[in-house]
Amino acid sequence: MSAGGAARRSDVCGFLAVDSGGSGLRAVVGVPGDDPSARPQRGSGEPVRTGARGIDPAHLMDQLAPMAWALAAEAGVGRLGTAVVGAAGLASLGDALRAELPGALARELGVRTVALVADGVTAYTGALGARPGAVIAAGTGLIAVGTDLTRWRRADGWGHLLGDCGGGAWIGRAGLEAALRAHDGRDGGSAPLLACAEEVFGPMPELPGTIYPRADRAAVLASFAPRVASCAPADPVAAGILRAAARHMAESAAAVCPPTGEPRIALTGGLFKMGDPLLAPLDRELARRLPHARRVPAEGDPLHGSVRIATALAEGVLTLPGDERMLHVAHP
Repeated sequence: MSAGGAARRSDVCGFLAVDSGGSGLRAVVGVPGDDPSARPQRGSGEPVRTGARGIDPAHLMDQLAPMAWALAAEAGVGRLGTAVVGAAGLASLGDALRAELPGALARELGVRTVALVADGVTAYTGALGARPGAVIAAGTGLIAVGTDLTRWRRADGWGHLLGDCGGGAWIGRAGLEAALRAHDGRDGGSAPLLACAEEVFGPMPELPGTIYPRADRAAVLASFAPRVASCAPADPVAAGILRAAARHMAESAAAVCPPTGEPRIALTGGLFKMGDPLLAPLDRELARRLPHARRVPAEGDPLHGSVRIATALAEGVLTLPGDERMLHVAHP
């Protein structure tokens, strides 16, 4: 944008849209009705800390405030009236964020309307917009979110120790278990997965010491999921792991999808880049469990979902259902 264009827009009230996830924080600033491709975007590779109080609002603001001001200057926007923050773990770890972030955004950025949104909802909104249906969001973890546009429903998303069944960490852990079974000579082992595990992690007796102490062990486990997919065409054990993952995903989708009408189902997240070894059994499971639903391509990612919510809020046309833990709008 030219300097003159930025000056002409200096009094325009813009929006800030944020996606805070396991790989870091991304943000975009824009104005409703502008060219989406021209909206500046920035990111950090540092995930927001989680501690005894849950997601750390101060750490989020330390990253977000300078990023937001730089984006606003780049976009030629003088004021930020609306902020939408999509955050991984908001539903179960977001009490401090809900209590403190709206006030911090008002003080430091002048924001008047704040929406705190679970990452499953931003994933849903990015993929389907304001339509009834269900979305499976799968990366390191896994959550399914659905709505009939009167309330939100979620399934799983409980983390790699208690759930996230079918997600990247779940698949990677199952693949490494099969490798250890082969190393021990137990039933259910996979020689191809054992060879892959030794190539990636070294001798199997050292594997527990490599993984257990790691604070990022979910990501380490998930890093092995593509190896499971690469073995699946020729290895029945690896193929069975992906079929089981597909069953878990379809179960979660069935738990949240509207039971009537013609809802849509979309898939979003990096795990689905594994392609047919996972997608083929998943399509079969979804067709079996949800014959009334129609699978459609995801229209966008979670940051796109935050932008959609921010635009709708700024224009006063948000039709998505509110929820204290899933999509909470505050006016600090």
